[in-house]
Amino acid sequence: MGGGQGTRLFPLTKERAKPAVPLAGKYRLVDIPISNCINSGLRRVYLLTQFNSASLHRHISQSYKFDHFSGGFVEILAAEQTYADTSWYQGTADAVRKNMIHFMNHDWDYILILSGDQLYRMDFRTIISQHKETGADITLGTIPVGREEAKSLGIMQMAADKRITRFEEKPKDPAVLDSLKLPIDWHEKLGINGQGDQLLASMGIYVFNRDIIRRVLDNSLADFGKHVIPKGIDELRVFSYVFQGYWEDIGTIRAFFEANLDLANELPRFNFFDMAAPIFSRPRFLPGSKINGANIDHAVITDGCILNRASISFSIVGLRSIVGEGTVINRSILMGNDYFESQQSIAESQTAGRPRLGIGANCRIESTIVDKNARIGDNVVISPRGKPDSVDHKEYYIRDGIVIIPKNGVVPHGTVI
Repeated sequence: MGGGQGTRLFPLTKERAKPAVPLAGKYRLVDIPISNCINSGLRRVYLLTQFNSASLHRHISQSYKFDHFSGGFVEILAAEQTYADTSWYQGTADAVRKNMIHFMNHDWDYILILSGDQLYRMDFRTIISQHKETGADITLGTIPVGREEAKSLGIMQMAADKRITRFEEKPKDPAVLDSLKLPIDWHEKLGINGQGDQLLASMGIYVFNRDIIRRVLDNSLADFGKHVIPKGIDELRVFSYVFQGYWEDIGTIRAFFEANLDLANELPRFNFFDMAAPIFSRPRFLPGSKINGANIDHAVITDGCILNRASISFSIVGLRSIVGEGTVINRSILMGNDYFESQQSIAESQTAGRPRLGIGANCRIESTIVDKNARIGDNVVISPRGKPDSVDHKEYYIRDGIVIIPKNGVVPHGTVI
């Protein structure tokens, strides 16, 4: 599912769909669920899109090309108006309903529905195997979370046989939270290592039988999480698959920021170096990065970068990033650039007093996300210190206490943010 507006990730979603937001310097969020599918042997993938989808479509078309003989594909199903229906997708369930004719043209027993904007690694064969063993109509991927996290998620209650008996959307009442706690003696049986109260949250991962998906969508219900699943719990055999591992719903700027910076740690919670289940993306054939005397500490440096005598710590440096001499970057994400600037363009920018593509000299940047193709001049200071948690400015935004320089943004020489 890749059609949501992603309003909580604005301004990163100002010009792109949420699943197209860059991740870890060289990937896109959508690469995670598609790679999980490929690594699980599931090679017939549809991506349902709607808002700001041009860059997402371009990324998919340039990244996922199967051979003529495997029968595999990653195909985009964009929202469209037809003679029979002039409305756009009204929710996740409505999006699947409107494309059912495409799915039913294939021979299959189970359909797996995923979110396009989560960070995790899962072999989907395990959830499908449990689905078959339990004789379930619907199986939900769930993950144990603490009480505070539970307040912003859909929480399930299940019986000893893993059948889901109750659903509460973002429960905040302490008494309701108490009633949804997993029994302590279940923790060891389920392999739960977390301390304190544990509750089961929905991961937005669903497995449906072929006949069941048609049945539950033979109505006007708009959303799986809000409408279809709660109704199904009362009428169908709905089971929980309890996932043990790292999972992050990249729903806010803060969650996106922390998930990225965690990758710069010595032992990140999500391991991009696991070649047993690699994360795939677009091959770009870029040169190796040049480090011209830069001091780098706990950072991810991607391809095609030129880093002059700068100091970079606990940061992500995206594709084709240029960083000037004397610049200090700490706890920040540079998404990089889509192209290398020509010498003529650089000369024209200098004549006009406009910064060249990348980060200039003698800058200080901390707790900042610099989106793609930004131009930050020399002697610029960017920091959220002393500022409100949310700010809209012509040159920058602040969300969740993090400064964001928007895509194609220009920060003139000597600016202090």
